[in-house]
Amino acid sequence: QVQLVESGGGLVQAGGSLRLSCAASGRTFSRYYMGWFRQAPGKEREFVAEISQSSTNIYYTDSVKGRFTISRDNAKNTVYLEMNSLKPEDTAVYYCAADIGALWGRQTTANYWGQGTQVTVSS
Repeated sequence: QVQLVESGGGLVQAGGSLRLSCAASGRTFSRYYMGWFRQAPGKEREFVAEISQSSTNIYYTDSVKGRFTISRDNAKNTVYLEMNSLKPEDTAVYYCAADIGALWGRQTTANYWGQGTQVTVSS
């Protein structure tokens, strides 16, 4: 069992930056792929980024490539999402997710989810 708690969301102007954190409970954090998804009002949840257990494999959705960076610290049981050059279309609730396997495409099937943190980007 893994419990995930996100933090770091907020209101920021376009072009600004935010850093999201996701703290995981338990001693098996390093066994899991970790990822970020987001859901904007009236839209389906979408994949944002994922990172493998040893940070060897990292994958981003096209719309955030070059602007967002995912990283993890297995000693601190925490995954991060550094978001730069934010745009109004990045406004959404951001969710942290975990699973043994890769998370791309698994916005409805990933095993573990956080409660979400709101990111609002004003124009």
